[in-house]
Amino acid sequence: MGIAVGDLPAALAFYRDALGLEIEASEEIASQRVRAHFVPVGQSSLELLEATAPDSPIARYLDKRGPGLHHITLRVDDIRATLAHLTLRGIRLIDAEPRAGAEGALVAFVHPSSAHGVLVEIKQARVVDPTSSVESRQSAVTRYTVGNLELISLCDGFFHLDGGSMFGTVPKTLWEKRTPADARNRITLAMRPLIVRGARTMIIDAGLGDKENEKFNEIYGVERARNLDHALAEAGLAPDDIEIVLATHLHFDHAGGFTMRDASGRLRPRFPRAQYIVRRGEWEDATHPHERNRASYFLDNYVPLADAGVLQLVDDDQTIMPGVSVRRTGGHTMHHQMAVIESGGRTAAFVADLMPTTAHVGQAWIMGYDLYPMDTLAAKKAFVKDAIEREMLVFFEHDPAVAAGYVKEQDGKRRVVPALT
Repeated sequence: MGIAVGDLPAALAFYRDALGLEIEASEEIASQRVRAHFVPVGQSSLELLEATAPDSPIARYLDKRGPGLHHITLRVDDIRATLAHLTLRGIRLIDAEPRAGAEGALVAFVHPSSAHGVLVEIKQARVVDPTSSVESRQSAVTRYTVGNLELISLCDGFFHLDGGSMFGTVPKTLWEKRTPADARNRITLAMRPLIVRGARTMIIDAGLGDKENEKFNEIYGVERARNLDHALAEAGLAPDDIEIVLATHLHFDHAGGFTMRDASGRLRPRFPRAQYIVRRGEWEDATHPHERNRASYFLDNYVPLADAGVLQLVDDDQTIMPGVSVRRTGGHTMHHQMAVIESGGRTAAFVADLMPTTAHVGQAWIMGYDLYPMDTLAAKKAFVKDAIEREMLVFFEHDPAVAAGYVKEQDGKRRVVPALT
């Protein structure tokens, strides 16, 4: 339910202080010139709407009617199908096509004349639509600058994992608002390796690659019509240009692209001129998997690197090339590491599976896949505090919509502001 408020402090005094409801961090919807403050209530939520400009629809509503109920919102799985259905039934729409709304959702409004005087919003939560174009699915190459370093976020396509496993102890009633699941309870995840160009050209992780069979691709809902080869070409790079391949860890969705099969079927390094840098403890775990982790480690992704003589094992946190260092986080695996990128007084971080998506910024939002969740919690607490204080550019390897952003905190609530490219 959307509620137009003219006096936000007074509204907060009632909903937060008198009723004891939790107010989430606000979000500004620039296109509507409105600031939304979300108040979770069970499986629903209130949305306190504050105008940010005199010509805002909320400002006009307040001038005409005063504060009060502005609209009701109905969540749907497929907003375009819903709009088509309503059109066939002769329902008058304000929006024939969905547009961007708060929380990264798609929204459209039904005219009050068709809803007995009530403004009705139809809302599809943020989701990667498998029928949409690659551009709308955020698989395009994006470029950023940190000091003298160029950072290029690539994409090796998308895959799907169980939503409950991705969010651990967080209940579905909370996580599905941010990341809706499909009929098999799977959520869509991107695979976003990162190029760092400075003294040398480095790629951090390399996605899934193309060695898996159809059964694997069906189980994990793999979608690689556009993949790392396309992204490298768009970035003006070829595999021969890569001089360093840095592994955060060796799970199949991060290291699958390290190797490929040649025309004879032989496995070889995908980046022929590169040295591959792996944490020694991670290498030992990946080459000696046990019952708990063997589903994520595929020997074909990395053993050929040792056979080819291009593997370098590192033992400690250290500088890999000027401006790029590694920092062990643990948690997801015992020796999981992140990359810290520093140049010209600015800092970026490629956090890999410490925070795979923007939804994982909250302290309790920890994957069920993590082998050492309390280590994840400790590492995340320390990192997020540092990221906020230093205004770090954070890269989210698995977020289907946001490649990079800045972590902000307001009233104790954390959110990610996507970075401009």
